[in-house]
Amino acid sequence: MPSLRMLVRTLTVAGLSAALIAPSAMARAEPSVAELTARIEKSSTELEQIVESYNKLNEEIKANKATAVRLQAQIGPLETQTAQSRAEVGAMAATAYKTGGLRTARALLEPGGPATLMDRLSTIDQLTRDRQERISGFTDNQRRLLDEKSRLDATLAREAAQARAMGNTKKKIERDLAKLYEMRRAAYGRATEAPASRPADRPAGDAPAVPGSAGAAVRYAYGAIGKPYAWGADGPDGYDCSGLTSAAWRAAGKSLPHNTRMQWGVVAHIGRGELRPGDLVFYSGLGHVALYVGGGQIIDAPSAGRNVLKRGMNIMPIQGYGRVR
Repeated sequence: MPSLRMLVRTLTVAGLSAALIAPSAMARAEPSVAELTARIEKSSTELEQIVESYNKLNEEIKANKATAVRLQAQIGPLETQTAQSRAEVGAMAATAYKTGGLRTARALLEPGGPATLMDRLSTIDQLTRDRQERISGFTDNQRRLLDEKSRLDATLAREAAQARAMGNTKKKIERDLAKLYEMRRAAYGRATEAPASRPADRPAGDAPAVPGSAGAAVRYAYGAIGKPYAWGADGPDGYDCSGLTSAAWRAAGKSLPHNTRMQWGVVAHIGRGELRPGDLVFYSGLGHVALYVGGGQIIDAPSAGRNVLKRGMNIMPIQGYGRVR
Protein backbone atom coordinates (compact mmCIF):
# COMPACT_ATOMS: atom_id res chain seq x y z
CA MET A 1 0.00 0.00 0.00
CA PRO A 2 2.68 2.49 0.82
CA SER A 3 4.22 1.74 -2.51
CA LEU A 4 0.89 2.44 -4.23
CA ARG A 5 0.50 5.75 -2.41
CA MET A 6 4.05 6.72 -3.32
CA LEU A 7 3.38 5.87 -6.97
CA VAL A 8 0.21 7.99 -7.02
CA ARG A 9 2.04 10.85 -5.34
CA THR A 10 4.88 10.62 -7.87
CA LEU A 11 2.48 10.62 -10.80
CA THR A 12 0.57 13.59 -9.34
CA VAL A 13 3.73 15.65 -8.87
CA ALA A 14 4.89 14.76 -12.37
CA GLY A 15 1.54 15.82 -13.81
CA LEU A 16 1.59 19.16 -11.98
CA SER A 17 5.16 19.78 -13.10
CA ALA A 18 4.22 19.06 -16.70
CA ALA A 19 1.24 21.42 -16.46
CA LEU A 20 3.45 24.18 -15.08
CA ILE A 21 6.25 23.63 -17.56
CA ALA A 22 4.10 23.25 -20.71
CA PRO A 23 2.75 26.84 -20.92
CA SER A 24 6.26 28.16 -20.35
CA ALA A 25 7.63 25.96 -23.08
CA MET A 26 4.83 27.05 -25.42
CA ALA A 27 5.51 30.69 -24.61
CA ARG A 28 9.14 30.22 -25.55
CA ALA A 29 8.28 28.52 -28.86
CA GLU A 30 9.65 30.40 -31.85
CA PRO A 31 6.96 31.87 -34.16
CA SER A 32 6.56 30.16 -37.50
CA VAL A 33 7.57 31.78 -40.78
CA ALA A 34 3.88 32.28 -41.56
CA GLU A 35 3.34 34.06 -38.23
CA LEU A 36 6.41 36.23 -38.74
CA THR A 37 5.29 37.07 -42.28
CA ALA A 38 1.90 38.20 -40.95
CA ARG A 39 3.62 40.40 -38.37
CA ILE A 40 5.96 41.79 -41.01
CA GLU A 41 3.05 42.70 -43.30
CA LYS A 42 1.22 44.42 -40.43
CA SER A 43 4.32 46.30 -39.30
CA SER A 44 5.15 47.28 -42.89
CA THR A 45 1.68 48.74 -43.42
CA GLU A 46 1.89 50.75 -40.19
CA LEU A 47 5.41 51.94 -41.02
CA GLU A 48 4.38 53.03 -44.51
CA GLN A 49 1.68 55.25 -43.01
CA ILE A 50 4.31 56.91 -40.80
CA VAL A 51 6.71 57.31 -43.73
CA GLU A 52 4.00 58.94 -45.83
CA SER A 53 3.24 61.34 -42.97
CA TYR A 54 6.94 62.19 -42.89
CA ASN A 55 6.91 62.76 -46.64
CA LYS A 56 3.92 65.07 -46.31
CA LEU A 57 5.71 67.08 -43.63
CA ASN A 58 8.78 67.30 -45.84
CA GLU A 59 6.69 68.60 -48.75
CA GLU A 60 5.16 71.26 -46.48
CA ILE A 61 8.59 72.38 -45.30
CA LYS A 62 9.77 72.70 -48.91
CA ALA A 63 6.70 74.82 -49.67
CA ASN A 64 7.43 77.02 -46.62
CA LYS A 65 11.01 77.53 -47.75
CA ALA A 66 9.80 78.56 -51.19
CA THR A 67 7.39 81.01 -49.56
CA ALA A 68 10.18 82.45 -47.43
CA VAL A 69 12.37 82.99 -50.50
CA ARG A 70 9.49 84.67 -52.32
CA LEU A 71 8.70 86.98 -49.38
CA GLN A 72 12.35 87.91 -48.97
CA ALA A 73 12.48 88.81 -52.65
CA GLN A 74 9.53 91.14 -52.07
CA ILE A 75 10.97 92.67 -48.91
CA GLY A 76 14.22 93.70 -50.61
CA PRO A 77 12.60 96.23 -52.98
CA LEU A 78 10.41 97.55 -50.14
CA GLU A 79 13.47 98.25 -48.02
CA THR A 80 15.02 100.09 -50.96
CA GLN A 81 11.86 102.17 -51.42
CA THR A 82 11.76 102.95 -47.69
CA ALA A 83 15.38 104.14 -47.68
CA GLN A 84 14.71 106.26 -50.77
CA SER A 85 11.62 107.84 -49.14
CA ARG A 86 13.61 108.73 -46.03
CA ALA A 87 16.35 110.33 -48.13
CA GLU A 88 13.87 112.38 -50.16
CA VAL A 89 12.02 113.60 -47.06
CA GLY A 90 15.31 114.63 -45.51
CA ALA A 91 16.30 116.53 -48.64
CA MET A 92 12.91 118.30 -48.73
CA ALA A 93 13.23 119.35 -45.10
CA ALA A 94 16.70 120.77 -45.77
CA THR A 95 15.41 122.72 -48.79
CA ALA A 96 12.47 124.07 -46.78
CA TYR A 97 14.72 125.20 -43.98
CA LYS A 98 17.04 127.03 -46.35
CA THR A 99 14.22 128.76 -48.26
CA GLY A 100 11.57 129.29 -45.59
CA GLY A 101 13.26 129.18 -42.23
CA LEU A 102 12.75 126.86 -39.24
CA ARG A 103 9.02 127.60 -38.89
CA THR A 104 8.26 126.51 -42.46
CA ALA A 105 10.44 123.43 -42.13
CA ARG A 106 8.55 122.43 -38.97
CA ALA A 107 5.25 122.91 -40.81
CA LEU A 108 6.49 120.60 -43.54
CA LEU A 109 7.66 117.89 -41.15
CA GLU A 110 4.50 117.86 -39.00
CA PRO A 111 1.43 116.10 -40.51
CA GLY A 112 -1.27 118.60 -41.43
CA GLY A 113 0.94 121.64 -40.94
CA PRO A 114 -0.60 125.14 -40.38
CA ALA A 115 -2.94 126.02 -43.18
CA THR A 116 -2.90 129.71 -42.22
CA LEU A 117 0.53 130.42 -43.65
CA MET A 118 -0.85 132.40 -46.58
CA ASP A 119 2.53 133.91 -47.28
CA ARG A 120 4.13 130.63 -48.38
CA LEU A 121 5.86 130.75 -51.68
CA SER A 122 4.28 128.70 -54.45
CA THR A 123 7.39 126.53 -54.62
CA ILE A 124 7.09 125.75 -50.90
CA ASP A 125 3.39 124.94 -51.37
CA GLN A 126 4.33 122.49 -54.10
CA LEU A 127 7.02 120.99 -51.90
CA THR A 128 4.44 120.60 -49.14
CA ARG A 129 2.09 118.65 -51.42
CA ASP A 130 4.96 116.53 -52.69
CA ARG A 131 6.17 115.94 -49.14
CA GLN A 132 2.73 114.85 -47.95
CA GLU A 133 2.33 112.46 -50.87
CA ARG A 134 5.77 110.99 -50.34
CA ILE A 135 5.28 110.63 -46.57
CA SER A 136 1.98 108.88 -47.27
CA GLY A 137 3.72 106.57 -49.71
CA PHE A 138 6.50 105.96 -47.19
CA THR A 139 3.93 105.02 -44.53
CA ASP A 140 2.18 102.61 -46.89
CA ASN A 141 5.48 101.04 -47.88
CA GLN A 142 6.50 100.74 -44.25
CA ARG A 143 3.19 99.06 -43.38
CA ARG A 144 3.57 96.62 -46.27
CA LEU A 145 7.14 95.91 -45.21
CA LEU A 146 6.09 95.12 -41.64
CA ASP A 147 3.24 92.92 -42.86
CA GLU A 148 5.57 91.00 -45.15
CA LYS A 149 8.12 90.56 -42.37
CA SER A 150 5.41 89.35 -40.01
CA ARG A 151 4.29 86.75 -42.55
CA LEU A 152 7.87 85.67 -43.13
CA ASP A 153 8.55 85.30 -39.40
CA ALA A 154 5.39 83.20 -38.97
CA THR A 155 6.41 81.00 -41.90
CA LEU A 156 9.90 80.45 -40.50
CA ALA A 157 8.50 79.68 -37.04
CA ARG A 158 6.19 77.03 -38.50
CA GLU A 159 9.09 75.62 -40.45
CA ALA A 160 11.25 75.34 -37.31
CA ALA A 161 8.44 73.51 -35.49
CA GLN A 162 7.97 71.18 -38.43
CA ALA A 163 11.69 70.44 -38.55
CA ARG A 164 11.62 69.46 -34.86
CA ALA A 165 8.61 67.23 -35.46
CA MET A 166 10.34 65.71 -38.47
CA GLY A 167 13.37 64.82 -36.33
CA ASN A 168 11.17 62.99 -33.82
CA THR A 169 9.32 61.17 -36.59
CA LYS A 170 12.59 60.13 -38.18
CA LYS A 171 13.78 58.56 -34.91
CA LYS A 172 10.54 56.59 -34.62
CA ILE A 173 10.86 55.35 -38.18
CA GLU A 174 14.42 54.19 -37.54
CA ARG A 175 13.33 52.30 -34.41
CA ASP A 176 10.42 50.67 -36.23
CA LEU A 177 12.70 49.73 -39.11
CA ALA A 178 15.17 48.03 -36.78
CA LYS A 179 12.36 45.84 -35.38
CA LEU A 180 11.03 45.09 -38.84
CA TYR A 181 14.44 44.08 -40.17
CA GLU A 182 14.95 41.81 -37.18
CA MET A 183 11.64 40.08 -37.89
CA ARG A 184 12.60 39.65 -41.53
CA ARG A 185 15.95 38.16 -40.49
CA ALA A 186 14.17 35.68 -38.21
CA ALA A 187 11.68 34.72 -40.93
CA TYR A 188 13.81 34.74 -44.08
CA GLY A 189 17.40 34.63 -42.89
CA ARG A 190 18.21 38.19 -43.99
CA ALA A 191 16.90 41.68 -43.18
CA THR A 192 16.44 42.73 -46.80
CA GLU A 193 15.82 41.00 -50.09
CA ALA A 194 18.87 39.98 -52.06
CA PRO A 195 20.11 42.57 -54.57
CA ALA A 196 18.51 42.23 -57.97
CA SER A 197 20.41 40.15 -60.52
CA ARG A 198 19.17 42.37 -63.33
CA PRO A 199 22.12 44.01 -65.15
CA ALA A 200 22.42 47.71 -64.47
CA ASP A 201 23.02 48.42 -68.17
CA ARG A 202 19.52 47.14 -69.07
CA PRO A 203 17.45 49.57 -66.98
CA ALA A 204 14.26 49.48 -69.01
CA GLY A 205 14.79 46.75 -71.55
CA ASP A 206 11.48 45.07 -70.75
CA ALA A 207 9.36 48.23 -70.82
CA PRO A 208 6.44 48.21 -73.26
CA ALA A 209 6.27 50.79 -76.02
CA VAL A 210 4.08 53.57 -74.59
CA PRO A 211 3.88 56.92 -76.39
CA GLY A 212 4.28 60.36 -74.90
CA SER A 213 5.17 61.41 -71.36
CA ALA A 214 3.43 58.35 -69.88
CA GLY A 215 5.92 56.22 -71.81
CA ALA A 216 8.82 58.06 -70.19
CA ALA A 217 7.32 57.44 -66.74
CA VAL A 218 6.79 53.75 -67.47
CA ARG A 219 10.34 53.30 -68.78
CA TYR A 220 11.71 54.95 -65.67
CA ALA A 221 9.70 52.64 -63.44
CA TYR A 222 10.97 49.59 -65.30
CA GLY A 223 14.49 50.87 -64.79
CA ALA A 224 13.89 51.02 -61.04
CA ILE A 225 12.91 47.34 -60.75
CA GLY A 226 15.21 45.54 -58.33
CA LYS A 227 16.34 48.69 -56.53
CA PRO A 228 15.77 48.65 -52.77
CA TYR A 229 12.98 50.28 -50.82
CA ALA A 230 14.39 53.34 -49.05
CA TRP A 231 12.03 55.39 -46.92
CA GLY A 232 11.80 59.07 -47.80
CA ALA A 233 13.80 58.48 -51.00
CA ASP A 234 12.94 59.30 -54.61
CA GLY A 235 15.93 57.72 -56.35
CA PRO A 236 18.06 56.99 -58.05
CA ASP A 237 19.42 54.35 -55.66
CA GLY A 238 16.24 53.61 -53.69
CA TYR A 239 12.59 54.60 -53.36
CA ASP A 240 9.55 54.52 -51.17
CA CYS A 241 6.17 54.18 -52.86
CA SER A 242 5.36 57.84 -53.55
CA GLY A 243 9.04 58.54 -54.17
CA LEU A 244 9.00 56.08 -57.08
CA THR A 245 5.87 57.53 -58.71
CA SER A 246 7.08 61.11 -58.29
CA ALA A 247 10.52 60.20 -59.72
CA ALA A 248 8.97 58.35 -62.68
CA TRP A 249 6.81 61.31 -63.62
CA ARG A 250 9.64 63.77 -62.98
CA ALA A 251 11.55 61.88 -65.68
CA ALA A 252 8.55 62.58 -67.91
CA GLY A 253 8.67 66.32 -67.17
CA LYS A 254 5.82 66.41 -64.66
CA SER A 255 6.01 67.40 -61.00
CA LEU A 256 4.27 65.32 -58.34
CA PRO A 257 4.58 65.86 -54.58
CA HIS A 258 6.43 63.14 -52.71
CA ASN A 259 3.39 62.00 -50.73
CA THR A 260 0.58 59.61 -51.64
CA ARG A 261 -2.28 61.73 -50.29
CA MET A 262 -0.94 64.86 -51.99
CA GLN A 263 -0.59 62.96 -55.27
CA TRP A 264 -4.22 61.85 -54.96
CA GLY A 265 -5.12 65.51 -54.59
CA VAL A 266 -3.44 66.67 -57.82
CA VAL A 267 -4.25 63.89 -60.30
CA ALA A 268 -7.43 63.54 -62.37
CA HIS A 269 -9.51 60.73 -60.88
CA ILE A 270 -10.50 58.06 -63.39
CA GLY A 271 -12.31 54.72 -63.39
CA ARG A 272 -10.69 51.31 -63.51
CA GLY A 273 -11.87 50.79 -67.08
CA GLU A 274 -10.00 53.93 -68.16
CA LEU A 275 -6.61 52.78 -66.85
CA ARG A 276 -3.67 53.03 -69.21
CA PRO A 277 0.09 52.76 -68.66
CA GLY A 278 1.49 55.65 -66.65
CA ASP A 279 -1.63 56.09 -64.50
CA LEU A 280 -1.39 55.80 -60.72
CA VAL A 281 -3.13 53.20 -58.57
CA PHE A 282 -3.94 54.34 -55.02
CA TYR A 283 -4.66 51.89 -52.24
CA SER A 284 -7.10 52.01 -49.36
CA GLY A 285 -6.26 54.64 -46.77
CA LEU A 286 -3.99 56.39 -49.28
CA GLY A 287 -0.99 54.80 -47.61
CA HIS A 288 0.38 53.26 -50.81
CA VAL A 289 0.61 54.18 -54.49
CA ALA A 290 1.93 52.39 -57.58
CA LEU A 291 2.48 53.06 -61.28
CA TYR A 292 0.23 51.13 -63.66
CA VAL A 293 2.16 49.61 -66.56
CA GLY A 294 -0.62 47.76 -68.41
CA GLY A 295 -2.02 44.24 -68.41
CA GLY A 296 -3.30 44.53 -64.84
CA GLN A 297 0.29 45.04 -63.64
CA ILE A 298 1.91 47.73 -61.50
CA ILE A 299 5.44 48.66 -60.54
CA ASP A 300 5.82 49.78 -56.94
CA ALA A 301 8.24 50.09 -54.03
CA PRO A 302 6.51 47.62 -51.69
CA SER A 303 7.87 48.08 -48.16
CA ALA A 304 11.03 48.20 -46.05
CA GLY A 305 13.34 45.28 -46.73
CA ARG A 306 11.97 44.64 -50.20
CA ASN A 307 12.93 45.77 -53.70
CA VAL A 308 10.96 47.59 -56.39
CA LEU A 309 9.04 45.01 -58.40
CA LYS A 310 6.37 44.47 -61.02
CA ARG A 311 3.28 42.54 -59.89
CA GLY A 312 -0.48 42.28 -60.21
CA MET A 313 -2.25 45.42 -59.07
CA ASN A 314 -4.76 43.71 -56.75
CA ILE A 315 -2.28 43.53 -53.88
CA MET A 316 -4.70 45.16 -51.41
CA PRO A 317 -8.00 47.07 -51.48
CA ILE A 318 -7.86 49.90 -54.04
CA GLN A 319 -8.92 53.44 -53.20
CA GLY A 320 -8.96 54.71 -56.77
CA TYR A 321 -7.04 55.55 -59.90
CA GLY A 322 -5.43 58.77 -61.09
CA ARG A 323 -4.06 60.28 -64.26
CA VAL A 324 -1.25 62.82 -64.11
CA ARG A 325 -2.39 66.05 -65.72
